[in-house]
Amino acid sequence: MTTHATAEDRHFKSLLAAVRGLVACDAAVLLRLQEDVLVPVAVDGLTDEALGRRFQVSAHPRLAQLLGSTQGLRFAADCGLPDPYDGLVAGQRELLAVHDCMGAPLRHAGQLWGLVTLDALNPQSFDAVARPQVLAIVSLLEAGIEASEALHALHERAAHEQALARERHAGVAAPRELVGKSAAMQQLKREIDTVATSDLTVLILGETGVGKELVAQRLHVRSSRADQALVQINCAALPESLADSELFGHKKGAFTGAVQDRVGKFELADGGTLFLDEVGELPLSVQAKLLRVLQSGELQRPGSDRQLSVDVRVLAATNRDLRGEVAAGRFRADLYHRLSVYPLQVPPLRERGRDVLALAGGFLEENQHRLGARNLRLTPEASAALLAHNWPGNVRELEHLLSRAALRALSEQGRGGRWIGIGPRDLALKAVGGPLAMADIENPLGDGLGLREATEAFQRRWVEAALARHSGSLARAAQEASMDRSNFHRMVRRMGLVPGRG
Repeated sequence: MTTHATAEDRHFKSLLAAVRGLVACDAAVLLRLQEDVLVPVAVDGLTDEALGRRFQVSAHPRLAQLLGSTQGLRFAADCGLPDPYDGLVAGQRELLAVHDCMGAPLRHAGQLWGLVTLDALNPQSFDAVARPQVLAIVSLLEAGIEASEALHALHERAAHEQALARERHAGVAAPRELVGKSAAMQQLKREIDTVATSDLTVLILGETGVGKELVAQRLHVRSSRADQALVQINCAALPESLADSELFGHKKGAFTGAVQDRVGKFELADGGTLFLDEVGELPLSVQAKLLRVLQSGELQRPGSDRQLSVDVRVLAATNRDLRGEVAAGRFRADLYHRLSVYPLQVPPLRERGRDVLALAGGFLEENQHRLGARNLRLTPEASAALLAHNWPGNVRELEHLLSRAALRALSEQGRGGRWIGIGPRDLALKAVGGPLAMADIENPLGDGLGLREATEAFQRRWVEAALARHSGSLARAAQEASMDRSNFHRMVRRMGLVPGRG
């Protein structure tokens, strides 16, 4: 953006040079209105200091009168209103007051854009300047402003496309899918597919590591916005001082360190989907600004006076109890209701039964390619250990655990065999709130049992533990086992177990 800014500076300075060719004066200034402040964008005839000044309209009555005029004004030489350029005329050995001053408002696209001001040390300098000359100056400058704005829009669009391309490229690497055929996951997928085709805001709820990001990806892919960008931002990683800039962008010079224009995530997601991960971590000050965008579809970059309209479908995710956060005053109630139009609860891994083994297979496939290993395989005992674990860290815990186990097994067994077997010791699992201890899994009923007997013994223990976890409910235990309820009931009766009503 530096090249563009330099070209814009040259463009405005050439416009002022043309103005001074039409009207003899000691100084000409082009000022742009940003909210209630006039910012010099080009200066001809004033000291460099003038470029660094920002003129609050309410503090400069001359500039305020010029902005309020229809076709400009010339101030009398004895006008008592303070002149903002007194002492700033260049090339003088002493600070001199301006004695002749005139100016006119400038418009672009029907909106007030700013001002042109002309100043002279001689109080009679503008006596011969007629109204048609002023109108010609205004027309010249407004045409130049229109050309500059068109060029600026082209550069903004190019920057937007480049940023969008980077965002899309960042998400290209083999997106994962929601894996699993448990009853809980089938229900979740049905809900996703129901709401995906709408533009409703979705709040994705669930414990840490359950796969909320994958839910957001499926929602986007199955929506009418699938050919547009899915832009993601981790709200927990945003320092409060930079959250505005990340979400809404900023204009060059908006704050210390803003050395160029920046396109925010909302603009990047225009036409597509914005995923606000860990939205419960947003500071309250940013929550208020986010709410305004969700309500109006309009945003304003920090440092800019332009209102931008965006068409964005918002998805949000959190592992926090937002109702509790609202009650505690840490999350805005109005924002919570805006985000939770359609809440989706992602089940924890401990409620997904044998999905854990399907997930494990996918992670092992990834690891064997990454490690250059042949056929990473779970032993039956390792599978039993995975099924028995409580998974407080959910799918993410499983992924990391298998990465470590693959490294351990590879270091012990080498690469020479047809496969590398991952056993319970490679997993190094510690039972966390689960029904079985590691020793029970490695050797369910002691030595001397055959595979069939050991399998049946483990199966019985697993069913007993599942029924205990679900207070004897056959329905919930069958759901965890990913089994039809009637088949599960027959198996329970065959084992001689008598559960409570489910």
